[in-house]
Order: sequence, then C-alpha cells, then structure tokens
Amino acid sequence: MKPIALILMLAGATTAGLVLGQVVAPSLQRAKAGSAASAPAATSATPATPATIVVAPTPTAPPAPSYREVSWDDLTPKDWDPLKQFREMNFGALSDSDPKAIALLQRMRETWDNAPTNIAMDGQNVRIAGYLVPLDETKDGLIQFLLVPYFGACIHTPPPPSNQIIEVRPKQPSKGYRPMDTVWVSGTLRTLRSETYMGASSYRMEAMRVEPYVRNSVDR
Repeated sequence: MKPIALILMLAGATTAGLVLGQVVAPSLQRAKAGSAASAPAATSATPATPATIVVAPTPTAPPAPSYREVSWDDLTPKDWDPLKQFREMNFGALSDSDPKAIALLQRMRETWDNAPTNIAMDGQNVRIAGYLVPLDETKDGLIQFLLVPYFGACIHTPPPPSNQIIEVRPKQPSKGYRPMDTVWVSGTLRTLRSETYMGASSYRMEAMRVEPYVRNSVDR
C-alpha cells in the first residue's frame, strides 16, 4: 500500500468506533447436665464429663469476580490526541515517492506503537467487546489473540495505536472463533506492553471468559 494511502488510513482509523461497545459455623459445646436445683442425688460414682463437639466450617467457593463493562475510550488518557502533532501537515501536498511521506508514515507508526496507557485501568476487572485477531492456536483452541476496536485492524488495515490493542491470553483455550469475529472478553486488565507480529499492544488481559458478542448482553 502506498505511503499516502497508509497515512490517511491510519488517521481515519482513530475515529472508528466499535459498531457492534456468611457461613457461620461456631464451635458448639453441650451444657452440663442439669442445674444445682435439679441435680440427681449424689452417688458414689463420679459422673462423666460431657464431650465437646466441634463443628468444622463448611467450605465455600470464593465469590466470582464481577466485571465492569468498559469502552475503548476508557483505555486512553483523557488528554491524549493521537493526531496532535500531525494536524498541521498537508498530506495532500505529498506524493507517494516523496521521502517526506515515508518519513511521516514512520513517525506516525512509532508514535502510535508507543501510545500512553490509562494507568487507572491497571489491575481492573473489566469486560470489553472487540474484534478478534488470532495469534496462537492449538488443537484445543485459541490460546493467544489480539482484541481491537474496529473491523480489519491489524489484518486488512494497519494496527491502531497500541493503547487500542489488548493482547488476550484466555484461561482456557477458546474454540470456534475466526479472524475478525466479534467477542466479549472478561478478565483482569494490565498495562503491559507486548510486541507481536500483528502489532504492538499496551494492554494485556488474562481472560476468564471469551464469549460471542451480543448487543446489550448482560454480564452474568
């Protein structure tokens, strides 16, 4: 693809959105038999001491984590503008053979591949929808993929800024998915940079669930 076409495609991609968006188990002890008023007559035998019965707590499974639904805008710092340093440039004045066009494309790519993250998202349990870009698969299913905000990213068009790409590692292999399928992923998000052959990502998620995308789906 020619440099100018790539530059315009990258610029347009930034505005593309996702079309689809108490167990109580105390120790028990028997009361000593009778009271002083109702105690039986004394005998020569020493009465036995009542046994103490301890009931063990009933084991319970830890509560399932809840996942807050977030959008792709939540992943970028509020004051970050991916095109800020390129707005004054006249792309129309550059030709595909112009070294300035090639240098501009490289500069834009480097800027986007090192896009800043929203540090408030680090360690958050979130749920987000996006398009799937396979990276690694076994006979049991996908074990690594990228999640991107718009159709074609990283496959048919250049990668978006790295803060708009999540590297996903499912807890269990995910079966039945194809490139660009739309999915919900739920898990713990980390601000962790990754370099893959399909693009650089600024986030990683250990996904507890990968589900087909359903509009207005309610997290169960």
